[in-house]
Amino acid sequence: MDSRKIVYKETLSVLIGEVILVGVMFGVFALLKALDQKVLLGGLAGGLLAVGNFFFMAIGTSLAADKAEAQNVKGGQALIQTSYLVRMVVLAVLLFACAKSGYFNLYALVIPLLFPRLSITLAEFFRKKGD
Repeated sequence: MDSRKIVYKETLSVLIGEVILVGVMFGVFALLKALDQKVLLGGLAGGLLAVGNFFFMAIGTSLAADKAEAQNVKGGQALIQTSYLVRMVVLAVLLFACAKSGYFNLYALVIPLLFPRLSITLAEFFRKKGD
């Protein structure tokens, strides 16, 4: 399968999981009677940041694998390290800007960043054999 299709398929899986888990998070906030506009905006922004971070990680990894296949292992390693550094700096800056703006609930902003790993784990249970 083409590496771009794999990246899109995995990102879609993470996106679906993120939507479900952010919905569950909203439910928990509602049960705690703490659901408000800041929580909704924080959950939306955190979910988008989590999916975007996963997508760019997958793209960088795919490009690094292509370099490694072309016998450029050091170039692939450098690409992975650079991708990680850039993604973390951009993520930190965006999270800081959101947190300082006062428009977002901090917990609702940060918790969705934990959901991609859980989404990938849960998606494995529904994956068909040989897929």
